[in-house]
Amino acid sequence: MVEVTVTPQSSLADRRVQVRVRGLSPSQLVTLRAWLKDEHGECFQSRAFFRADGSGEVDPGNQAALGGSYSGVWPMGLFWFLQPDKLFRRLVKRDVAGSPFQVRLEVFDGLCLGTEPQEQPLASCEAERWYVGPGVQRVPIREGRVRGALFLPP
Repeated sequence: MVEVTVTPQSSLADRRVQVRVRGLSPSQLVTLRAWLKDEHGECFQSRAFFRADGSGEVDPGNQAALGGSYSGVWPMGLFWFLQPDKLFRRLVKRDVAGSPFQVRLEVFDGLCLGTEPQEQPLASCEAERWYVGPGVQRVPIREGRVRGALFLPP
C-alpha cells in the first residue's frame, strides 16, 4: 500500500518538513504534486517527478527530482515552487494569525503533466503551514502614514 507522509504535519511556514513516499515498486516513476487554495480560492501547485529507490521509497530531501516544477535535490521544492494556475496571481497570506495554509500532497503513478490530474492519486496527505507561532500577539500599527503590524513573542 502506497503512503505519502509529511513530518511534522503542522509547522511554521519557514520550517523544513520531511516528505516521504513508501510502498512503491523499486524504480517506479511517480509524480509528487503539492497544491493549495489561497484565501481567494485561487489554486497554486507544484509537481516533481521521481524514480523510487530500490526499497520503493521516495525522499525529496535526498533524491533528485527528474523534472516538473524543478529538478535536482530540493528538500522543500514542492512548497517553494508553488505556482498559480492563473497567470499573474501571487501567493499571499492575509490572515496570518487565524488559519494556516492547508497544502495537499499527492503521489501519482507515472508522469502527471496536467493542472487537473485525470486519475486518482495513489496516496495523499495534508500539511498545515502556519505563519504565526502559538502565543504570538499581533499588534496593528497606525502612526501617521505608517501602517504595519508588530508581532510580539509570548
